[in-house]
Amino acid sequence: MPDREVEFLIVGGGAAAASGATRLRASGAQGSILLVGREPDAPYERPPASKGYLRGESTRAQLPLHPDAFWAEHDIDLMTRTSVMKLDPAAHTATLSTKETVSYGRALVATGANVRRLRLDGGALEGLHYLRTLGNADTIRSESGSAEHVVLVGGSYVACEVAASLTELGKRCTMIMEEHEPLSRGFGDTVGRFARGLLEKRGIELVCGDPVERFEGDVRVQRVVTRSGRVIPADLVVMGTGAMPDVMLARAAGLALGETGGVACDAMLRTSAEDVWAAGDVCEYDSVTYGRRLRIEHWEVARAQGAVAAANMLGAGLPYEEVPYFWSDLADWATLEYVGAGQAWDREVMRGSIEDGAFTVFYLSRDRLVAAVTAGRSDDLETARTLIAARTDLSGREVELTAGT
Repeated sequence: MPDREVEFLIVGGGAAAASGATRLRASGAQGSILLVGREPDAPYERPPASKGYLRGESTRAQLPLHPDAFWAEHDIDLMTRTSVMKLDPAAHTATLSTKETVSYGRALVATGANVRRLRLDGGALEGLHYLRTLGNADTIRSESGSAEHVVLVGGSYVACEVAASLTELGKRCTMIMEEHEPLSRGFGDTVGRFARGLLEKRGIELVCGDPVERFEGDVRVQRVVTRSGRVIPADLVVMGTGAMPDVMLARAAGLALGETGGVACDAMLRTSAEDVWAAGDVCEYDSVTYGRRLRIEHWEVARAQGAVAAANMLGAGLPYEEVPYFWSDLADWATLEYVGAGQAWDREVMRGSIEDGAFTVFYLSRDRLVAAVTAGRSDDLETARTLIAARTDLSGREVELTAGT
């Protein structure tokens, strides 16, 4: 016999989980809700971990998504520092790290993602850190106090954000990456050149196209050696090497996985198991807008998916149609905003000027807009969002994007 019974079980403690629980109550769910998260904190805003919180401009008390009293007031049982160790969709039960067995009616899997760890010589040295949680940010900020030279590994937006934050704290930073330009893997070389100029102008050294080969030091990291043999001194190393969907629980439960390794879902975010939905970084869903499977790792997307999944747990039957959106702040130097899912495009159309720092890049594939990124021209995003959602044929109309009409 189970130790307890709940109507709604939500697995995860991030934006998707919190959004799902909130939407359930807001939509009139009357049954019991149990939210199980492994982090020590209640659900909080994660983006500041590489930005304002890392720089000490905001505190933990400012980051929770809801006041402490919210959960009890809305009759949501929040369990922190707790993991779901086993999910049995056939029996509709879950086993917690507390040894409790929970019987559920419907479940939402929102287990997020884990950092992608590099398996390199010297990877176990002290002073090497990955950033995913507030606790990671606390450690990095604390150790950076005595560090003169910080090395960032990776060219992603997280690596760029951390480099910008630590530079603002007075640290000398070097970024080492496989890419030939920072941010180019997701945004292309045009935006990559903009990012390079922005970072280098602030004194950040970029080592591009020359990935890390190994770390060296005596107990603590002292040097980073690149594939070409370049040796870079390091008092502290922060890894911005991406993330992988946390599907360990889902895989063990027999849920079907998708091509990118996420939990395979239909357009309404239902998994292959009856009465189980997924949302957030772990969710690989059938996109109505793009006509293919997508998995988007970002806090804003996770929050939106959590709400749609919750509505569908109550029988709404809503496809997740929202055009993905996310943003990245490089200190107060620039904000990049992005809509769409442009993993593949065949041409770019520019509006504005990279040199002026106010521009939008529209990404097209087969005469349809698939994504857009902007700095200083936020109004362009609504145009992009409308064209993407409508799957508008733009053949012969590229000049309209350039001109802004």
